[in-house]
Amino acid sequence: MLLPDRGEKRQGRLLGLGALRHMAVGAIVAMLAIAPASAETIRVAKTIGVIWALTPVDIAQQTGIFAREGLQVEISTLAGDPKVIEGFVGGNFDMALASGTSMMFAVKGAPIRGVAALNGAPRNFSLIVLPDSPIHDAADLKGKKLGTATVASFPEYLARRIAAAQGWGIDDIQTVVTGNPQGTMAAMKLGHTDGFVGATELGYQLAENHAGRIVFGLEKFVPHVHTHVVIASQSFIADHPDAVRKFLAGIFEAVAFMRSNRERTIEISSAVMHMSPAVIAKTYDYELSMMLKDGNFDPTAIQVLKDSFVSMKLLPAAPSDEQLFTRQFVPVKF
Repeated sequence: MLLPDRGEKRQGRLLGLGALRHMAVGAIVAMLAIAPASAETIRVAKTIGVIWALTPVDIAQQTGIFAREGLQVEISTLAGDPKVIEGFVGGNFDMALASGTSMMFAVKGAPIRGVAALNGAPRNFSLIVLPDSPIHDAADLKGKKLGTATVASFPEYLARRIAAAQGWGIDDIQTVVTGNPQGTMAAMKLGHTDGFVGATELGYQLAENHAGRIVFGLEKFVPHVHTHVVIASQSFIADHPDAVRKFLAGIFEAVAFMRSNRERTIEISSAVMHMSPAVIAKTYDYELSMMLKDGNFDPTAIQVLKDSFVSMKLLPAAPSDEQLFTRQFVPVKF
């Protein structure tokens, strides 16, 4: 048997190294060909943390829906619409899930527009009182004081709608700004307020802890309105319309997921909102029907919002649709 000389061995080693290099380069090229493009980052605000109707953004994040859309979403939870708007003015957010009344700030010069309607009648807001309160229905509210999170807020508007439905004057139910849930509860316990208009899920949590009870939901007083919407900065709409479409596709795919996956939705929502699965289960069953499927703006619901801006003296006259929102991205397809 003839053995290769040193030259042949060296040439063989060189050929082997060359083949390995070729194979390595080929593998890298193949991996680059199948690797996804870099995800686009979107900075998103939620107007408040105790509202279950805003959790589609968390569902889309934790189920991988946003990732499949090629998005990296950074979620910030704030303390009301004014803080959200401040963030937009400061250039800190690209999009947000906020109340329908947040669109009013666009007329006042905030660099935002509504891009989709998230849900309808306010099943997620209720009148909440202490367990031993003498208030048992709307007729018991004349002359009473109700806490609301912020001034000129959607809960304040809802309190006024209760008075209107009873045929009373606008001031026959007074509202008091009480801030966050802790401040709101303290004001009620100290007798500074007789109750408050707040998140239905918070009412369920208080009832679970024997610290409060729900008198009624507010949806019967305002059956046609967009309680929450998705807003975006005007510059983001102009410069990144595809990202807006992808984000909205993710949100409404998440809503569809929530409809079909009750237990997984409750699991994620409970962890995000720091509420018990029992509370979130009640919330899911009561509030799911307010979730919209495609983000379309309903003309009747929009008119109710416009009228509210005038009745609460937030604007001198009803604004046009174009001042509040764009229909560029609805109905949302996913």
